[in-house]
Amino acid sequence: MPEAVIQAAAAQKTRTVAAIDLGSNSFHMVVARIADGHVQITDRLKEMVRLGEGLTDAHQIAPDVADRALACLERFGQRLRGFAPEDVRAVGTNTLRQLDPRADFLPRAELALGHSIDVITGREEARLIYLGVAYGLAAGSERRLVVDIGGGSTEMIVGRAFVPRLRESLHMGCVSMTCRHFADGRITAKAMQRAELSGALEVRPVRELFRRARWERAVGSSGTIRAIAAVIQAEGWCEDGISAASLAQLREVLIAAGKVSALNLKGLSDERRPVFAGGVAVLRSVFDSLGIAHMQVSDYALREGVLYEMMGRHQQGDVRERTVVTLCRQFQIDQEHGRRVAATALHLYRQVREAWSLDDLDAPLMLGWAARLHEIGVMVAHSQYQKHGAYLLRHADLPGFTRQEQAVLAALVLGHRRKFPVSEFATLPQTVQHAAQRLCVMLRLAVLLHRGRSVDSKPNPTLQVAGEQLILSFPDTWLPSHPLTQLELEQEAERLAAAGLVLQFG
Repeated sequence: MPEAVIQAAAAQKTRTVAAIDLGSNSFHMVVARIADGHVQITDRLKEMVRLGEGLTDAHQIAPDVADRALACLERFGQRLRGFAPEDVRAVGTNTLRQLDPRADFLPRAELALGHSIDVITGREEARLIYLGVAYGLAAGSERRLVVDIGGGSTEMIVGRAFVPRLRESLHMGCVSMTCRHFADGRITAKAMQRAELSGALEVRPVRELFRRARWERAVGSSGTIRAIAAVIQAEGWCEDGISAASLAQLREVLIAAGKVSALNLKGLSDERRPVFAGGVAVLRSVFDSLGIAHMQVSDYALREGVLYEMMGRHQQGDVRERTVVTLCRQFQIDQEHGRRVAATALHLYRQVREAWSLDDLDAPLMLGWAARLHEIGVMVAHSQYQKHGAYLLRHADLPGFTRQEQAVLAALVLGHRRKFPVSEFATLPQTVQHAAQRLCVMLRLAVLLHRGRSVDSKPNPTLQVAGEQLILSFPDTWLPSHPLTQLELEQEAERLAAAGLVLQFG
């Protein structure tokens, strides 16, 4: 076999990928080789950015914090030169979730990094954290509680093996707790008590749910929990992980120190010191609320979960597909009809992909999923069901989907019938607006062609495009013998004209 063929085959089996976690406290990047279903981490980069400190009341990022975040992303971007877009995934968490959609920080961040950034929901973050931790633990059938304390949020998950069963994201983290209760740098008994009580209030709505989950082992991930464990072990208070007694002892030592600048603990780094008291308060509130006696500490977290998710999407099936299948069942969608609409939409897509530059690898996936889910709102009410469907897809917990992907799905479903919702597409990030509108056109045409819900095969029309002009061609005898379809196409041409599109058919 020629050497070039051997190298090509090896390249298909081995990929080098990168996962970036843009947290409210730290930015992390891991680079790994994926070969034969195994992940080997080859490089790690981490910078303490404290993005959460820069979140203003107007939900913007303060200029000085934005500058240091962008500088960090430029350094990460240098390491990623030569990486294909599909081999890099960057996810943003709590602080980026809170940004005003009109803020210019995210586009600048993507430009600095050289790759797109997915802002994920809190429960999606929890799912990915659990996936990372599960891969880092020895295989077993025990039920685990996983706790991850970030800069602006805390995720709690209960699961077994690689499957999370219960997920929650709480609005508290080491940075936000520090800003609220230790902003002046003083650590008093009163301030610590108020911080712990505020943490307990965050846990309270889900406390009984997690207590009744019957988990057998508690596992902590993230830099905050690892830093706490490092101090406790260095001080000799607990040999392995974090015990409730050692955490209580650490609390008293912090109060005795009196202020952040006076903290002189073994194992505590200078960069972690400013937000350490806030992290301890968060963990204490979780320990007390859930009755945790001992917590094991994992070196794996969100970024490793993203890595394994990337591996799964290419080798083990996309979790988003499983989510769509579940939604179809839960909302009793006519799946055969949805598949017929999807087949026609994708037939049209393949004809215009090159002319309309729809090269994103996820474009046909999003179109197919939107086609299969376009009737999800019927379960709520048939009247204006496209609006009900859009609301469900925008706000539901959809494992595997980013917030941007959910917004695109919602826009496609909203736009599949009646008035073309130009204003809805205008709310999407500029990088996806144009492509999403064009995918919606193909979905609309596919839904229209299957309006009669007949199982008979359709004529698979030819679609040609040139800029904003579309020409839909049918076999010579088909359209005259289907006057209802012809009338609907005339109405559709009027609706698309309002969006600046010209539809011709014949």
